Amino acid sequence: MRKPIIAGNWKMYKTIREAEEFIFNLTPLIQKSVAEIYLAVPFTALQGAALAAKEKGSILIGAQNMHDELEGAFTGEISARQLRDAGAAFVILGHSERRHLFQESDAFIQRKVKRAFSLNLKVVLCIGEKESERDEGKTEAVLKKQLDGSLKDVRAEELQGVILAYEPVWAIGTGQTATPEMAGETHSFCRSYLFERWGKEAADRIRILYGGSVKPDNIAELMAQPHIDGALVGGASLKIESFAKIINYKA
Repeated sequence: MRKPIIAGNWKMYKTIREAEEFIFNLTPLIQKSVAEIYLAVPFTALQGAALAAKEKGSILIGAQNMHDELEGAFTGEISARQLRDAGAAFVILGHSERRHLFQESDAFIQRKVKRAFSLNLKVVLCIGEKESERDEGKTEAVLKKQLDGSLKDVRAEELQGVILAYEPVWAIGTGQTATPEMAGETHSFCRSYLFERWGKEAADRIRILYGGSVKPDNIAELMAQPHIDGALVGGASLKIESFAKIINYKA
């Protein structure tokens, strides 16, 4: 039985103090949740959020991106080692905003994935298609290409550190959401891909999250799909009330 994950991605929102207060105020509201709680905070808030979460003991803190090198002359970047030092337990890689706004390639993402593994950082690997690609019936081909490239040379034993997140680009921050059935079918494809490439044990173990305008009023329907193991939540994770409702979808 795969334990659900509800992961919040704050993107470029919240200060250190706001992050700490959020965690302190959220924690008492989610004690009965059946899910693991992940929260990807801005780099500046990592240490404060990690300390606050450690004190409360219910939330795993992570980052939203990293460079593939351990150190070097990469102005404005941050390394896996620095993330670990600041208290991060996981990192989001391949988010559609990184792929499309910053032109990150599958090859670059793959190098980040391997680097994260070397520092024992869990990876939330994002994949997803554009609306035009879905309309043209290319969803599975696009996802396969992203998975092939981003997980190239990844061994079965390394997959213990991977969580997949399917996020249709057309549903991120738009208010549009894939129907539960549509999302479920795509997650089923991802599960089949894992089975064909790494076998039944890996396919059964890896958790696949759905991301794309997840809200309190659609989380239960999404989670009812057999291959959806959680959610990657954007805007709704910025407010305590809405995030708590999502986390407690089955409390």
